[in-house]
Amino acid sequence: MSTPSPQNRAITCLFATLAAIATTVVAQTTNDPLADLSQVPQIHESTAQRDARMQWFRDAKFGMFIHWGPCTVGDREIGWGRQANRPWDINQHGPRTSDPEYDQYFKRFDPVKYDADAWVRTAREAGMKYMVLIAKHHDGFSQFDSKLTEHDIMATPYGRDIVKQFVEACRKHGMKTGLYYSTRDWFHPDYLVGDNAKYDRWYRGQIEELLSNYGRIDMMWFDHVGGRDWGKWRFDELFAMMYRRQPGLLVNNRAARFCGPKSPEDRGPATPEIRQMTDGDFDTPEQQIGAMNLKRDWESCMILSPTPQHDGWSYRSNGKTRPLEECIRMLASIVSGGGNLLLNFGPDQNGEFRPEEAAIAKGMGSWLKQHGQAIYGTRGGPFTNGKWGGSTHRGETVFLHVFDWPGETLRLGALPQKILKARTFPGGTEVAYRQTERGVDVTVPSGQRENPVTIVELTLDQPVPRGQQVGSARSRFEDESTYGRLVSEKATFTMSSPSAHDRAEDHPKLFRGEKSDRGYAFHTGDELNPWIQIDLGKSINVTGLNIENRPGERRTAGLILSVSPDGQSWTKVWSAPDWKQSWEIPVTTTQAGAEVPGRAARYLKLETKPAKAAPMLLQRVEIYGK
Repeated sequence: MSTPSPQNRAITCLFATLAAIATTVVAQTTNDPLADLSQVPQIHESTAQRDARMQWFRDAKFGMFIHWGPCTVGDREIGWGRQANRPWDINQHGPRTSDPEYDQYFKRFDPVKYDADAWVRTAREAGMKYMVLIAKHHDGFSQFDSKLTEHDIMATPYGRDIVKQFVEACRKHGMKTGLYYSTRDWFHPDYLVGDNAKYDRWYRGQIEELLSNYGRIDMMWFDHVGGRDWGKWRFDELFAMMYRRQPGLLVNNRAARFCGPKSPEDRGPATPEIRQMTDGDFDTPEQQIGAMNLKRDWESCMILSPTPQHDGWSYRSNGKTRPLEECIRMLASIVSGGGNLLLNFGPDQNGEFRPEEAAIAKGMGSWLKQHGQAIYGTRGGPFTNGKWGGSTHRGETVFLHVFDWPGETLRLGALPQKILKARTFPGGTEVAYRQTERGVDVTVPSGQRENPVTIVELTLDQPVPRGQQVGSARSRFEDESTYGRLVSEKATFTMSSPSAHDRAEDHPKLFRGEKSDRGYAFHTGDELNPWIQIDLGKSINVTGLNIENRPGERRTAGLILSVSPDGQSWTKVWSAPDWKQSWEIPVTTTQAGAEVPGRAARYLKLETKPAKAAPMLLQRVEIYGK
């Protein structure tokens, strides 16, 4: 297609902007009427209607995220690689500035090898069921033919609508289609200026273009606003318009994220319904495996090829692709926890995936062809997931996804349904199991296990009810005759230094009570050797510890455990070089040449020694002894 002249494009943009202003109800004060929200499903739909609208997402489990744009010309991270001020956003409130290099990359952006059809074929080969493409990131560049700006794909040497080709290719192959849009915009001159009314109308105009010009769109994936003031945004107008255009649309939870209450004049959303509406349909934990949640839909977005600084959403030449085994375990962990995996691919400036990423797609697809029945169309649970792995279920069938075998036998919590049969999946070899009131024990010999995930199929006498969640893997320390009992309920601790994030009222939660809503019971300052010293109150024959880290936390560089009878002389008894979400640590001593449980101690010290100053934070410590 031909590229319109700059003069014609400028005239078109002017008339389109005037039309948008004339047809949009301007209402920035609390006295102005709200838009008609009667068609917004997050407010009005029944449980059955929501289940029907969410079903494809809940069944899909696996999608492709694509971060791409002119930033690839300069090997810069999309949005965040723009070295300019971020006006009224991310703790930068000074004058608007530009990046003379980054802001000009679009003039050299000519992805002649972009083949949307090939992208979708790659996603299908990977076993993915939906795709989400960046339409506009924080840098303000639009990857589509927008009549509201000249800073878009039509102003590049490429001069063709990338979004249009993407949507058409998805539709051709039966792929569910999502578009990412950053409401935050560090390039647009009106962003958060004054009452933000001009920018608010403008970005809603762009969303309307995306939802009007390309046929059916299945998902809008927003990425934060700025200004920390609900009064600067007409989310009622946004959602009313979106559901007029696309009644079946799914929306994530970031349409109003970062709004209030940081600004003194911010009174919050005009109604509780607007807050409920902008919470969207699913949560979006980023760069971490979300915590298990069977009540609220969620999706972890993960970088496939992170850079050493973990900022490689878009193509970076120093990106290192995750191993296939890690990606498979990541998918199983997320699905067993009740979520979806949105795995990010970053095409280069020509529009091609790096060979390493294409190989991962092929490998994921091969694994899913054999094991997909334990993933697609399942629901998370009923067993609580953890270090051992997790479970999924469909009807009367439960699939155990086991990563870490604590010996020959996996010991899980009690299950109300009766197990009729246990076998490996997809092999079909029957395995030994034992079911009692205390729990379920499953034994799979090492020769029958698979890498990276061993799947065991349990056939039950009745279906697993929706949302059922029972106990996780049982600890070896439940054997009281060997390990004694829990002895840390009344323990206290001191730490090397507190940080501003530390909260004294959370400290008792390290040993007892409910877990902190922040995921950790203490938080040291940034140090080269952060530590905590635990006092049991008296000398006890300590036999073991269970330690839980905050889910997704990776700042703790391994762990070292030492014990002491008096707090002065210390003996190192265990160490882990790398971070894990949990550790089960037996404490032993040598008697007659054999390791036996138990070592006399009153004090225990947990510490890390990171390469550079970092904090230490833990969620739970359980200490066993006699």
